[in-house]
Amino acid sequence: MRVNLVSLGCPKNLVDAEVMLGLLQQAGHQLIGDPAQADCIIINTCAFIAPARREARAVISQLAPHRLRGACRLLIVAGCLPRTLDQATAAALPGVDACIGPDEVPRLPELLAQADPPRLQAALPRYLYDEHTPRLLATPPWTAYLKLAEGCSHHCAFCSIPSIRGPYRSRRLPSVLAEARRLAAGGVRELVLIAQDTSAYGLDHGRRLLPELLEQLAGIEGLDWIRLLYAHPAHVDERLLEAMAAHANVCPYLDLPLQHSHPDLLHAMRRPGDGDSYLRLLERIRTALPGVAVRSSLLVGFPGETEAHFQHLLDFLQAARLDRVGVFAYSREPGTPAAALPGQVPAAVTRQRRRTLLQAQQGISLHINRALVGTQLLVLVESVNRRQALSRSYRDAPEIDGLVRLPARGLEPGRLVTALVTGAAPYDLQARPA
Repeated sequence: MRVNLVSLGCPKNLVDAEVMLGLLQQAGHQLIGDPAQADCIIINTCAFIAPARREARAVISQLAPHRLRGACRLLIVAGCLPRTLDQATAAALPGVDACIGPDEVPRLPELLAQADPPRLQAALPRYLYDEHTPRLLATPPWTAYLKLAEGCSHHCAFCSIPSIRGPYRSRRLPSVLAEARRLAAGGVRELVLIAQDTSAYGLDHGRRLLPELLEQLAGIEGLDWIRLLYAHPAHVDERLLEAMAAHANVCPYLDLPLQHSHPDLLHAMRRPGDGDSYLRLLERIRTALPGVAVRSSLLVGFPGETEAHFQHLLDFLQAARLDRVGVFAYSREPGTPAAALPGQVPAAVTRQRRRTLLQAQQGISLHINRALVGTQLLVLVESVNRRQALSRSYRDAPEIDGLVRLPARGLEPGRLVTALVTGAAPYDLQARPA
């Protein structure tokens, strides 16, 4: 069959899509980019929060006419959204033939071979891909994501991921290393480690293995950058920081979701720590990793958040001086403990708090970026057009953080170049080859 696949959501979801593509290619199907020409369309969905579910439903509605009136003979909804549906809701999706959850990914080729596939299959996920699983990268050839684990066992009050993705389960260390070696041999220069909590890698097998993994990954020939996303603040210890500091190709970059600063809100969220302990953690990180870039995500509008709570978070933001911050508006997720809490914050108030926080962070990020003017950064060129080359430094995760903009002359995508920073904006830098 001619198969078109659309993937929504985060890099963890993208890896699932790459596994689907690999399995379909191995089974002999033809992968195409135009849904109008496809015999089968697969939509790999995210359902983490309400906006993600709305996006998934919008894409389903957009592509359903190809199934209802076009050449498409099979429309499959995959990923997280089916885990939130019952049989009746799945049956009401326009033009959709089947819905499969994350656990059914390895059965996708079998599903395409069935004349009448089951309407909804979305068992609690236990599936975990390994180094033998076929995978077709959808990223530029010099960058790849490497998923260390699946699921989550933290059970934060606002989060539906444990019910969607199942409990935390780590891949075996030899499996991760074997895949990393294969990716490096195929030309990957930047390896981005991902999981719901990368810092808990191995904990379900008895001990945290991320420091040991970094030690071994750093010795793989061809890996210039090893980047770490989604580290839980409770698991960032001295052993991890020492492993990061010991190797030049492990980027001094941490994605550290903190969510809030006020102890009452964090307790209600079922999150550890408070603003003071987070400031001490940031100090330890910056001492161990000079020049480290720290990204975080914060949550506003959680039930019970008062103006005093929000002001505490705003004051924390000014004290923390984080390099990058994403701010989420609280989404009342069905089945989560927070959905039943009193004191739900009006949506208009939540939106205003989000704008205020982002505006404050913009000034912080601009100040940090201006301090980089006159320094040199090693950058990875992503794309080149007639006017400029777009690149990223160790401070910039792909498609999440900012860009370093260079004159285009003499540059090629996939090259590492030393650049002299000549200008700064809140998110991006201007530079020229040094």
